[in-house]
Amino acid sequence: MKSQIDHLVIVAQTLAQGVSWCEATLGVTPGPGGEHPQFGTHNRLIKIATPKFPLAYLEIIAINPEAKSPGDTRARRWFDMDETTLQATVAVAPQLVHFVAQTDELQAGRTALKALGIDRGPALQTSRHSRKGLLQWQITVREDGQRLFDGALPSLIQWGKPAEAEPLRLHPRNSLPRSGVTLQGIVITHPTTVKLQAAYEAIGLTGVMVDTGPANICATLHTPKGPVTLQSYGI
Repeated sequence: MKSQIDHLVIVAQTLAQGVSWCEATLGVTPGPGGEHPQFGTHNRLIKIATPKFPLAYLEIIAINPEAKSPGDTRARRWFDMDETTLQATVAVAPQLVHFVAQTDELQAGRTALKALGIDRGPALQTSRHSRKGLLQWQITVREDGQRLFDGALPSLIQWGKPAEAEPLRLHPRNSLPRSGVTLQGIVITHPTTVKLQAAYEAIGLTGVMVDTGPANICATLHTPKGPVTLQSYGI
């Protein structure tokens, strides 16, 4: 199977905080996103695609204070957004915490990771409205909301309905204008490099460098303000 970077995940305490951070840090105002009723979150998006990363966009996501609380009070939001350390960090400033990888073989990816003893979580079918139409996708989300490997193991996403002929026809990149921000590269460091590299190989992920070191996701962007490096610092 093959997978590639779909988007980077920036968690903010509020979307207003996220927009202000984006304008100050990247020099652009993020475009519209939408709401995720299943998780009580909402987002704003920026296209950061390049020939090397043709699908890439940046997601600024925050808990939606106006969303209805889930019926199951034990339910956990995706991307560790209910985790206290992460919440304390983003209360100060928005933070790169994760990335998501696109594949056309999500179930095969889950199986390949399970063979390595890694439970990436079930595939949830979800959707939201966009200016170009209804966006539909499947994404792996663990019941405990954990990202795994300090955010360095990507969630897997498959766009469109299962078995849809043109799964990427309605992809967020198609409704986002060029922003002047582009993803130049992404480097992962982690203490458990061997297992993480094996996981990347199992899902056929390319374009991501992995090295041994403290847990970190480092994404280099070209922006109207010049080169900008975003890091997760193991959060």
